[in-house]
Amino acid sequence: MRVGKSCGFAIALLAAVAAGVALSAHRRDEYLQAARLAVEPDRVELELDLTPGIAVADATIADLDRDRDGVLSAEERRACVGQVLDALVFELDGRPLHVEAIGSTFPGLDDFRRGEGTIRLHAAIVLSDQADGDHQLSFRNTNHRDGSVYLANALVPKSDRVTITAQRRDPAQRDLTIDYVLRSRPAAPAPAWLPAAMAGAAILAALLMRPNRIA
Repeated sequence: MRVGKSCGFAIALLAAVAAGVALSAHRRDEYLQAARLAVEPDRVELELDLTPGIAVADATIADLDRDRDGVLSAEERRACVGQVLDALVFELDGRPLHVEAIGSTFPGLDDFRRGEGTIRLHAAIVLSDQADGDHQLSFRNTNHRDGSVYLANALVPKSDRVTITAQRRDPAQRDLTIDYVLRSRPAAPAPAWLPAAMAGAAILAALLMRPNRIA
């Protein structure tokens, strides 16, 4: 389905609002992990934001800055990315998938201490010879289980060949299951409002399923 400029803006606005709500609502002693998955005919892309609260910043820094020199080296960043990706489990139609890092950005250590530091990871899974028809993608995040709050959502596909039919999450949102249909040809044009509605519904469902905590 193709998204027009107005629908694209609506989706971006909804995502920004949801991200703002999540970041402002998570407690100082929580580690917020927000995952967004994009399903395409030949690949799955993952964007994962990791935001520790102020109260857990020192522990996060100690885990990242292993040589205690106050600077995150390239090796320390790679170690963090590898540790996080090793804790993610992907399956397509019951088959395990291998995820590879594409890129990452790390804030300064002082940003963590102010509660403003977010690690952003970008990773991808190559899907070769994916058959047309119904598919089910499963995602599980087992990274940093103690004290973490999780969010997980599927993005609106860029390709007209992919249609997401359902999203299901466990109460903690560590697990996300995405049902989708892959076609050899694009589906019939959808109403212009449908992509924005899908994105809004997914965001609202994610926020409503989060535990009711006081900031």
